[in-house]
Amino acid sequence: MKKILIVDDEKMIRWTLSQALKSWGYMPIEIATISDALETYANEMPQAVLLDIDLPDGSGLDLLRDIKREHPEAIVIMITGNVRVETTISALRGGAYDFISKPVHLEELKVSIRNALEAHELRQEVKQIRRERSSKFSFDQIIGDSPKMLQMLSLAKKVAESEVGSVLLQGESGTGKDLVAKAIHYTSRRADKPFVAINCAAIPSNLVESELFGYERGAFTDAKSRKEGLFEQAEGGTLLLDEIGEMELGLQAKLLRVLEEGVFRRVGGLKDIPLDVRVIAASNRDLKSESMEGRFRLDLYYRLSVIQIDIPPLRERDDDVLLLAKYYLETLGERVRPTKKFQGFSPEVIQIFRQYEWAGNVRELRNVVERCLILEDENTITTNYLPHNLLTPPGRSFVENTHDEDKEFSLTLPKDGISLEEVEDSLVHQAIEQCHGNQTHAARLLGITRDQLRYRLKKLPV
Repeated sequence: MKKILIVDDEKMIRWTLSQALKSWGYMPIEIATISDALETYANEMPQAVLLDIDLPDGSGLDLLRDIKREHPEAIVIMITGNVRVETTISALRGGAYDFISKPVHLEELKVSIRNALEAHELRQEVKQIRRERSSKFSFDQIIGDSPKMLQMLSLAKKVAESEVGSVLLQGESGTGKDLVAKAIHYTSRRADKPFVAINCAAIPSNLVESELFGYERGAFTDAKSRKEGLFEQAEGGTLLLDEIGEMELGLQAKLLRVLEEGVFRRVGGLKDIPLDVRVIAASNRDLKSESMEGRFRLDLYYRLSVIQIDIPPLRERDDDVLLLAKYYLETLGERVRPTKKFQGFSPEVIQIFRQYEWAGNVRELRNVVERCLILEDENTITTNYLPHNLLTPPGRSFVENTHDEDKEFSLTLPKDGISLEEVEDSLVHQAIEQCHGNQTHAARLLGITRDQLRYRLKKLPV
């Protein structure tokens, strides 16, 4: 039951309000003086306060300020029989939710209390959602302790703490540029404001401008009403321009003006609109090289790259691949195979993960782990269901089986061609025969792991 604190020196008014509050489902607490009100508030922590302005030991306006100073979220509804404009203004400026005159109209008070409590609960829910979202997209959720990742995260955290207006993220596809952008936003002072993202490569070039800046009614044939653009929607927050390298040069010039002057115009508009938005641009291209070749505006590149964060590819992150694989094994396993508990990865899989180039970076690793979780029959992730490209080692030279160990030869492709699968099958057969069926020795002879050899033996024609 929600508590309501009544602070009024008139006993009859306290009794009347108490009876009404009980009938509405609240628990009333009666206080007659300012001196007892603060202590009672701290002890009882009521959901709302009904506060008279004229009290025997002081002004209710002073008590209002004291309550709001100690408890900024407190709901205080002022009640007085001496209604003056100056008093009303002072109460509202002091943080009062509402101002009700005596004699109190109980229905009016009931509505005011209900609205105040509902608004407070809604604010608390929004704050909780924002806290959860901030936690979900914090820097702690970016996995990696390799030197290059720690250096990148250190720079990104400094950016989040600053008020820099534009940031450039560069990294290959799948490295997690969007995660870094969200972490910067949700750990900055802008966390309570919107985070808006647009993929410049996913929207036709003739629509990008109206998406970014919005448009006025009548700006073009189908513009039947004014529309806000993403810049306006992100006001006070962050706008992520993903794959900015795909933006056409003419629009790049307009973006540069926005970054330089802090204003923009809607399509078809005549007046400049000021804005406060942090722009994070992301690209999987080297924008400096693109600029030198005329495919990206050099002045825009220099404007964006005041703070440039380069996200390293997975192949340059040492054993981060194993940390990420373990993370995905735990988090995806709960969703993909909730009834099966996986113990980890086999030594062969760990070796493959370390040696593989990961062209698709973190995104590719996540997909590989998810595939294995879905298909694996054992309690440990083995090579049985790894994608074929992970099981095929890079091309290597073959050494002729003679006493001259330094003599090498290359296989010559016949003019009529040859089946690569047949060559592989033949080599697997020869290795097994030479090692008299010992798979470990045969795998070593072929330069692959035992699990990789077993995978190939299963594919051999019967």
